Amino acid sequence: MQSPRNLSVVVMGVSGSGKSTVGAALAHRLDIPFADADAFHPAANIAKMAAGVPLDDADRGPWLDAVGQWLADHDSGVMSCSALKRRYRDQLRSYRSDLAFLHLTGSPGVIGARQAGRPGHFMPSSLVMSQFAALEQLEPDEHGLAVDVECGVDAIIEAFLTFLGLAA
Repeated sequence: MQSPRNLSVVVMGVSGSGKSTVGAALAHRLDIPFADADAFHPAANIAKMAAGVPLDDADRGPWLDAVGQWLADHDSGVMSCSALKRRYRDQLRSYRSDLAFLHLTGSPGVIGARQAGRPGHFMPSSLVMSQFAALEQLEPDEHGLAVDVECGVDAIIEAFLTFLGLAA
């Protein structure tokens, strides 16, 4: 597949939903850059989450600005980012109005089990429910698609490429 130009995608969802795995696979498939928003967290955010304290909007603001700047700096790219609330997605869209969102969905049981299986990650599984509580689903005016994580990576990517009109 030829690399699409001017395609910016945010793979969103709660921690443990597979954002990084799906995002990296999608970027590889499209031959465009990939970044993981976890790499943009300041040390204070990582320490707070590692201590089991959920981030608040004040913590997320500068982090989302850094993520948004990465998106703005790239002609095309895929970013894995929780983007749990509409206002967070709006903040990202202030950098790139043409963002497409791939929302990875799943039950708290499935996602909690996945998160618990990630030893050494700074986000403890105890915070997953706080993410579900904060999560705001994509609204009809947001360009995006929600896909259940139990579909598997390849099926998720195919569904999203079909949604974008890029399926082979």
